[in-house]
Order: sequence, then C-alpha cells, then structure tokens
Amino acid sequence: MKILFLGTPLFARIVLKHLVGSKHKVVGVITQPDRPAGRGHKLVASEVKKYALANDIPVYTFEKVNKSIDEIKKIDYDYALTASFGQILSEEFLSYKPCLNVHPSILPKYRGSTPIQSALYNGDSVTGVTIMKMVKEVDAGDILLQSEYKIEDTDNTDSLMVSLGEVGGQMAVEAFDLIESGKVKFVPQDGSKATFVKLLGKEDGRLDFNRPAKDLVNQFRAYGTRPGCYMVLGDDIIKVGGLRDASSEFNGKNGQVLLAKKRFIIGCQNGAVEVLYAQAPSGKMLKAQDFLNGYRFKEGVNA
Repeated sequence: MKILFLGTPLFARIVLKHLVGSKHKVVGVITQPDRPAGRGHKLVASEVKKYALANDIPVYTFEKVNKSIDEIKKIDYDYALTASFGQILSEEFLSYKPCLNVHPSILPKYRGSTPIQSALYNGDSVTGVTIMKMVKEVDAGDILLQSEYKIEDTDNTDSLMVSLGEVGGQMAVEAFDLIESGKVKFVPQDGSKATFVKLLGKEDGRLDFNRPAKDLVNQFRAYGTRPGCYMVLGDDIIKVGGLRDASSEFNGKNGQVLLAKKRFIIGCQNGAVEVLYAQAPSGKMLKAQDFLNGYRFKEGVNA
C-alpha cells in the first residue's frame, strides 16, 4: 500500500520509522516548514523531515496544506496517515483519499494537541494509542485500533512520547495490513464521553505551592520540558529542572522555603517538594546545591 505521511515532531518520526520498515511504501512526507530555534534562531528542520531525507523519501513542506491540494493530488498514494502533524486538514483533503490518524490517548479521552502531557498532569496510570479515521471534527473519527499503555512513575513527556510512538508505529503498520486484507472494521466514538485538552502556554508551567506535592511532581513530569516549569521568588523567576516529593521528610507552610543549604526544600499543601535543579535569571541550570551556593534569598520571601 502506498502511504502519504503527515507529521512533524519526534512522536511522528518514530511512527514513520515503523512504516518505512514495513511492507508498505511511504511515497512522500508532508511536514511543517523549517522553524527558527535556539539562541541563534537558525532554521531547523522537523524530526520527520530529517528522517525522511536520510531515507530518500520525497519531502513537502507546505506552510498551509489546505492551499496546496492541487500539488498533493499529483502524489500517487492510496492512504494518508497523520501523526502530530500540526495543521488542521480541510474537507477537500480528507475527501480526496482516505486518511488515518495516530493519536496518543485512548479516545474519546484527551482529544486535542496535548494528550501525553494531560495524562501525566492528571496522574493517570494508563494511557494508550488510537488509530482512527480522520474527519473534520478534531479527533472524533471512527476507531480502527486501540492499545493501552501503562505509565511508569518515572515517565515524563519525553519518555512517554517515545514509548507511545513505538506503540503507534506498530499499530499503524497493523492498521494498513488489515485494510489491505479487507478485514478492517471501524467503531464510532462515544462523543458524550469526550474530554478535550488545550494548547500549553508559559503560564501553565508555574508551580503553585498551594497544591499537594504529588500534583506538583506530576505537573513537572508533564510540563518540565515544554513549556518548562518555574517558580516565583520575590521578583525572580526561577526555572526548575528537577522536582521530587519530599513530604515523607518535611512539612511546612505553602511556599515556605524550608531548607536552602545543601538541599532546596519548599513547603506545599500537606507536605513539601525538593527542587533538584534550578536556574536563576540570566544564569545556567544548576544542581540544587550549586544553585544555593550562589543565590541570595531575600528575607521573608516565599515561593
């Protein structure tokens, strides 16, 4: 089967890797255009583009796919597959050739763009992957395959993205095998059970020490990489690069800095958390002890 693949980040690249290793043929990849990144704002190719070029797969980088339908129709493909692509597809695209989507949640739970982060933030013990038919309404299409995946306590967004990408890639191959054999069966979603997740902004990463330690740790697991977690100490925004539950050892007032010598402990609701890595304004991310050696706490300031 000839597949047109649409995807952009690491999750999509892992799915693409499985398709390339299967009996099916990826005849082209559509991904987001190169974007500026880093301090130098140099243009950087997406993970999918880099993988496709390394494997001699034609790459198309349309700023707006829905305005490039005529060019897409020149590509000889049987099915399209999307995985974390980053653009909403038009009715015209979806009606031209059938299209599947690899979504990292057990739909209808967590429809939208941040299902992995949402599962971690909410402290879920299980998530999974859904292969569904693409329709105009976001993540509302009929389901072809679903598979659950156990979330480990050590998982964060990056590790879970890799694991679910591997699961999703295997399932995508299985889905096209079923379609090719004529054994495909789609099951409608129960829209009444749908939950929706939002795009994340910088403000979502602020740690609120009026919450329990477990919730703060889950927030860091979900948002620690993107958009990043931080706390406010007086006028200073302190980036947090590591966090653990320290409630078994400490208990203090919400936001109170309980220890600022060799360990960085902050009180929260019914317990405390330990900051493992921290970064002061204009500084570097440091181990907590190194950070504490150089940071001056203003008297009476709480987080």
